[in-house]
Amino acid sequence: LFTFLKFMESMNGVNGPQNGQPHLDHADGQYFLTEAYKVILEEVLCKGTDVKEKVCDWHDPEELSALLDLELREGGESHHQLLQRVRDVAKYSVKTNHPRFFNQLFAGVDYHSLAGRFLTEALNTSQYTYEVAPVFVLMENVMLTKLRSMVGWPQGDGIFCPGGSVSNMYAMNVARYRAYPQVKVQGLWAVPRLAAFTSQESHYSLCKAASFLGIGLDNVFMVKVNERGCMIPEDLDEKIELARSQGAVPFLVSATSGTTIQGAFDPLDRIADICDKNKLWMHVDAAWGGSVLFSKKHKHLMKGIERADSLAWNPHKMLLAGLQCCVFLLKDNTDLLKQCHCANATYLFQQDKFYDMRMDTGDKSVQCGRKVDCLKLWLMWKAVGTEGLAERVDKVFKLARYLVREMSKREGFQLVNEPQFVNVCFWYIPPSLRGKEGNNDYQEKLSKVAPVIKERMMRKGSMMVGYQPLREKVNFFRMVIISPHISQEDMDFFLDEIERLGKDLYNAL
Repeated sequence: LFTFLKFMESMNGVNGPQNGQPHLDHADGQYFLTEAYKVILEEVLCKGTDVKEKVCDWHDPEELSALLDLELREGGESHHQLLQRVRDVAKYSVKTNHPRFFNQLFAGVDYHSLAGRFLTEALNTSQYTYEVAPVFVLMENVMLTKLRSMVGWPQGDGIFCPGGSVSNMYAMNVARYRAYPQVKVQGLWAVPRLAAFTSQESHYSLCKAASFLGIGLDNVFMVKVNERGCMIPEDLDEKIELARSQGAVPFLVSATSGTTIQGAFDPLDRIADICDKNKLWMHVDAAWGGSVLFSKKHKHLMKGIERADSLAWNPHKMLLAGLQCCVFLLKDNTDLLKQCHCANATYLFQQDKFYDMRMDTGDKSVQCGRKVDCLKLWLMWKAVGTEGLAERVDKVFKLARYLVREMSKREGFQLVNEPQFVNVCFWYIPPSLRGKEGNNDYQEKLSKVAPVIKERMMRKGSMMVGYQPLREKVNFFRMVIISPHISQEDMDFFLDEIERLGKDLYNAL
């Protein structure tokens, strides 16, 4: 990158374009891009990964709007002004690559993947036909084949999707199409009342999919979970019978490998037995947990995955492929995905092309234009290999176990449950609440601890971690360990900072 920047400087001159000139010339644009890359490198990739810098420079909305000057005007701005805009955007954005960012199911940066993302943006193509994206059609096919082989499917189908939520929607749509193919032409009038099943702790996208596809929220049956958040197969059996007794026709079970909050893994083999018995489509939402398949030590968490019909998996999470990188995989090799979604647009998918029409994969998607999401994963995988990706998975498991051990040595940290994955869920009990568990207002006061500590850390900019309630459980922290760039020292800092921010909580409760 530094070599490129120096080269661009030599091509464009040190002074750059004149302020206020139109920004249509290639030389001017390339000079601006060179300077913008310098800002990105400094603010996002240097400061943004420096443990001594803030995770976020917090400002309330009104103040932030004024700092950014978001108004759009009739005339354009100079390069100098635009570079300041770039700097401001970087400065005031949350640094998700920071070692102390634990807030979401993505974190950290892989520089090979980032190079792939830069190249994807520069090439600016759409992944629907071989004629406009020949490299990426071939690359996507290789990636999908490799990922399916890790699931245990020697054959099958799949596509890169804009998010795990869309992958889950695809699963529901394809499962319905397999059961009632006439729905594509005749609509909902042609199908009976359908019933889908998922756990109480599954991702909310299953409900959104049911609403979006016209199946209806009332027809998504929530299966009970055990204390760790894993689906209870016996209750799944009961819910299927309940749906039938109400006149509904079961068609889909969506299990989860790595639930959003607790990181729970449903028992796939037992769920597969029930799906086989009832002839139901078995989907697995492994958007979060799918990457355990790289680890020889931890892939047992997804034992039975090869028995599923479809799978959602987001490499942009634990593998650091960068947002967004999500796949929908199927065991089916009868072209069911394309049959379900195709519209046969003749201006794109002409049947008399001079190359193999099977290379035009765009009709598998509900989208027309589709962003290239395979390059970043492919380049990263090329760089570190399968073994390198497995090491990333194993490392974050080790860090999660280290954090749990260190918590047990400190007063005031109470686990919600022993973690199955790298989600460490816990309450912090400040000194003012210790020993008062029997008080009538204890739960109410405990529920206020996490929000107050979260506000303090955000305003300070020291770190970010999420919190939430869960059914009858009041607010607790969800610490998520993803990035292989973090260390035991970061885990120690996390515990110290929670204590620092929460030790004086009294009046706020």
